Amino acid sequence: MKSLPYFCRGEVIRGFGRGSKELGIPTANFPDSVVDNLPADIGTGIYYGWACVGNGDVYKMVMSIGWNPYYKNTKKSMETHVIQTFKEDFYGEILSVVMVGYIRPERSYNSLEALIAAINNDIEEAKVKLELPEPLKLKDDNFFTSTPSSSSALPPTTASTSQTIMNGH
Repeated sequence: MKSLPYFCRGEVIRGFGRGSKELGIPTANFPDSVVDNLPADIGTGIYYGWACVGNGDVYKMVMSIGWNPYYKNTKKSMETHVIQTFKEDFYGEILSVVMVGYIRPERSYNSLEALIAAINNDIEEAKVKLELPEPLKLKDDNFFTSTPSSSSALPPTTASTSQTIMNGH
């Protein structure tokens, strides 16, 4: 995937409410404006990378892009699980992510337990891969220290919408 690493940011919106409640794995959802502007070569599947909420610290993350076959969604989504425990929800905050690599295609599962096990495996794989030298360098990328309102410090935008969408390479 030539578009990786891919940098984007947008406001965290309410999703289906299943991440925390059903799965015990909270996710932050991007608005359609971010999802719809993904490069063509970033297909559906599970990705890993780095994420930052607002002006906070940068943490490891896994992201599902697609239709979530287990739930038979009709709308494509980008759901980010930041590998960190937060005290409260952060709806309305700006989430900045860099997608570093690809883990696997999205697939359906025969049970909720099998889905949860797969997600936990993805999380463990992301933790290991993000410790490698190349992905680790991106944790300190200037993208995470630039403020979303300061457009002059940001990489070029890939779309002009109400949310800032960008790819920094």
